[in-house]
Amino acid sequence: QVQLVESGGGLVQAGGSLRLSCAASGRTFTGGTMGWFRQAPGKEREFVAAINWSSGYTYYADSVKGRLTISRDNAKNTVYLQMNSLKPEDTAVYYCAASPSAGYRPTIWGYDYWGQGTQVTVSS
Repeated sequence: QVQLVESGGGLVQAGGSLRLSCAASGRTFTGGTMGWFRQAPGKEREFVAAINWSSGYTYYADSVKGRLTISRDNAKNTVYLQMNSLKPEDTAVYYCAASPSAGYRPTIWGYDYWGQGTQVTVSS
């Protein structure tokens, strides 16, 4: 089993920044993929970004390219999502997810483990 715990959410004004963290414990996958998804009220959960644990290769949704950056600290088993130039439409619950497999995994079905989510609210 893998446990994922997100932190770092909060309320920020448009144009501001936040950094989310996802700490993984239990069984970890050195060659797997960690992803960030988000879900706004009344909408489906959508892919935001992903990173391969071993190579560090990253993937992004078009809507966040240039504003959000995913990174990882292998020693701490932690993945981060640095969010800059935030917009009201970025408001959502952000979820961390883990997969034992590498590669581009932009759908919820590509992940086996999920965190409980952290709320991000961007005011206009």
